[in-house]
Amino acid sequence: MKSSRRPARLNLALLAGALATVVAAALVMIAPARAADALLSQGRVVTASSVEGAGYGPGAAVDGDTATRWSSLAADPQWLQVDLGGPATISQVLLVWEGAYGKAFKIQTSPDGQSWSDVYSTTFGTGGSQTLQVSGTGRYVRMYGTARGTGYGYSLWEFKVYGAGGDGTTPRPRPTFTDEVTHHEFQANCSWTANRPDDPIVYPGLPGASHMHTFVGNRTTNAASTATSLLAGGTSCTNPHDRSAYWFPSFYKGDQLIQPAGNQVIYYKSGILEYWRVQPFPQGLRFVVGSPTATLEQFRDSPGAVEGFECGDISHSWDIPQSCAAGTQVNVRYQAPSCWDGVHLDSADHKSHMAYPAGGYCPASHPVAVPMLEFKIAFPAGGDLSQARLASGRGYTWHYDFFNAWDDPAILDALVTHCINGGLQCDPRGYDQYKPHRGAALTENFELP
Repeated sequence: MKSSRRPARLNLALLAGALATVVAAALVMIAPARAADALLSQGRVVTASSVEGAGYGPGAAVDGDTATRWSSLAADPQWLQVDLGGPATISQVLLVWEGAYGKAFKIQTSPDGQSWSDVYSTTFGTGGSQTLQVSGTGRYVRMYGTARGTGYGYSLWEFKVYGAGGDGTTPRPRPTFTDEVTHHEFQANCSWTANRPDDPIVYPGLPGASHMHTFVGNRTTNAASTATSLLAGGTSCTNPHDRSAYWFPSFYKGDQLIQPAGNQVIYYKSGILEYWRVQPFPQGLRFVVGSPTATLEQFRDSPGAVEGFECGDISHSWDIPQSCAAGTQVNVRYQAPSCWDGVHLDSADHKSHMAYPAGGYCPASHPVAVPMLEFKIAFPAGGDLSQARLASGRGYTWHYDFFNAWDDPAILDALVTHCINGGLQCDPRGYDQYKPHRGAALTENFELP
């Protein structure tokens, strides 16, 4: 017996309403940011929990280039975090996933990079291009992935944050020049000014409290030096705008104090892979590199590249060589940390506000890339060096101090932009003799053009 029930009829009105809902939702997902919203994230300081390898750094997700991407290691959880430079109201986040996407992830905001609030969460991510309408505030925004959609890591072509606020300035763009990049540096050439048992960073206001230091750069540096007094002082540096103070333990051959010979080379370099993101030092920043109590192993295994001591055919020596050819000199090179926490000009140990890059990128705790200093100091001390020592002890106790005091921040900014961000090998006025077509950052008188 046939059933008396009729086949269910398609409710066209209901279907039309459902389709309208789906279409509206789809339009929301792909809609561009509202006219009042600004793109806040492009070119900003960005950090990540991990990087798959060279070429997949976190900066690739905020460079505006859909041909570059960030890619994490294949593990959970992972995150990508952008510092907007200041408090912001967040209205929209665009994720452009590569094939390795997040199945479960959150979008979070934070005022300090420590405490986080969720503004979006899903466990059904499908990858592709996702435009998320969100509502939140914070200086930091991150994608926090808890479950991968594939066996690979998390990978984003683009991570764009829209809203209002943030730093309000234009970030440094990725350079567009076509020259091969072999260097990204300029030199600060500064000669000897004094030997004093002072250290205005470690023992401020206490003359004679330190072992003997040799000073180059600012001519007025002593135990009482401050940012203000340094800016008012003269300089032995080739660039007259560099009033910074640079100092290190004095070098002795027996009881004879050996002065460094001529201009000492202090390199300002990039310590990160994405050299175009390096920013100038903030005025008054100061820090200590190395330690007067270091062991040979601690000196040798420092996170920065350590050239150590060299003379003649001797290089990468972790202590002062026992002898060097007569008439030669002992050089020592040691690199400083180049990631700043973005907040403190100093810290209790004069080191914690700075950090070395990890894998070529600044850690999330110290997201601001500043110039990496590398002191290359030359002591004219050949012959028998068996009795040579530093004021702090053996050669591996080598360390140095830096107190930033460029009297015109625009001059320092021009050198950083032209030479470090521009991928050049510059002299103190920002001229690369191997690439003369790129010009110089400063005039012959060390002024802005």
